[in-house]
Amino acid sequence: MAQIVKTLVPLPSNGKFSVLKILQYTVLISLVLYFGKTLFIPLSFSMLVSFILYPICKWLENKGINKMVSILLAISTIFILSGAVIYLFFIQIAAFLQEWPTFKVKFLDSFLQFCDILEERYGIKTEDFLQLPKNLVSGSGTQIFGILMNMVYSLSMSAFFLIIIPVFSTLILYYREMLTNVLYKLFPSDKKASIHEILIETINSYYNFVKGMLLVYLIVGILNSVGLAILGIPHPFMFGFIASILTFIPYAGIIISSLLPIAVSWVTFDSIWYPIGVILIFSFVQLLEGNVIFPLAVGNRLKINPLVIIIVIIAGGILWGAAGMILFIPFISIIKLIADRTESLKTLSLLLGGNPPANKKRNWFLRKKTT
Repeated sequence: MAQIVKTLVPLPSNGKFSVLKILQYTVLISLVLYFGKTLFIPLSFSMLVSFILYPICKWLENKGINKMVSILLAISTIFILSGAVIYLFFIQIAAFLQEWPTFKVKFLDSFLQFCDILEERYGIKTEDFLQLPKNLVSGSGTQIFGILMNMVYSLSMSAFFLIIIPVFSTLILYYREMLTNVLYKLFPSDKKASIHEILIETINSYYNFVKGMLLVYLIVGILNSVGLAILGIPHPFMFGFIASILTFIPYAGIIISSLLPIAVSWVTFDSIWYPIGVILIFSFVQLLEGNVIFPLAVGNRLKINPLVIIIVIIAGGILWGAAGMILFIPFISIIKLIADRTESLKTLSLLLGGNPPANKKRNWFLRKKTT
């Protein structure tokens, strides 16, 4: 692995990168990732799924099950989990539609009361304000058409990913021995043990990534449920953990999962402050999850600096959107594995590492105690 780093990224004679070289490689890699995202995003997800399902496939094969059957059984577990998430979406939407007539009446009453307050206390005429939705609809045909085109494109890309990712994953798992042998052939024979070690640790890193994500969902679900219970919302644990699971889909998941508790709180308590309280609770937990819980839970398991995790999430969102915010975390863990075993990249390994240097006084005390 060190050889491929030296081949792809040749070092200067002094063994150090100049700032200009670092910027050149950063821009080049960013352009390749951005313009090639249609290929790289499903391929990356497929690699992630393959690494996660490899232990399951290996266990099934050791039980005497056919290789392809083992792969299909493992892939089916992903479909079941994905179907469960989609089912939660439909539950949320269906329940919200049942509450919608009452919710609409209360919303219109509150809106009219707000308009009356503006007219009586502040002398603001609300006739034009009441016609604003109609004016927006009648005068924004081009904008609506653009939004619909973007939605169609997003849905088509999502359908493409849903089809191609299982295909890629199945083929990667089926031809894993061939792909591993090809990887071995690219390097000298004395590097085979090091490459094998990196592959095993990469699989472990992805596995730790999944465990970290499950821990994030558990913590976020507990925080959501406790906040809703304190507020007095009915069924707080159901709403809290559904919102936690749907945070797997950045931004859209938390918005959809909050609709039903907002509607239920408004209908139940007949007060605007309870829906506002639900919004504040979910917003605070989402902010806490993105900046504290996720970097600490996932970063500690991958042994990566939480500051690097936050930067990587932002960079992934810029280049690949929501997919990049998920995929770039395992990418950086693989880079750290390579940097740990490459002498010229020790500085990068130190930068990405999550463990701060040990305190010298504490080390001196331990040495004195042992002697």
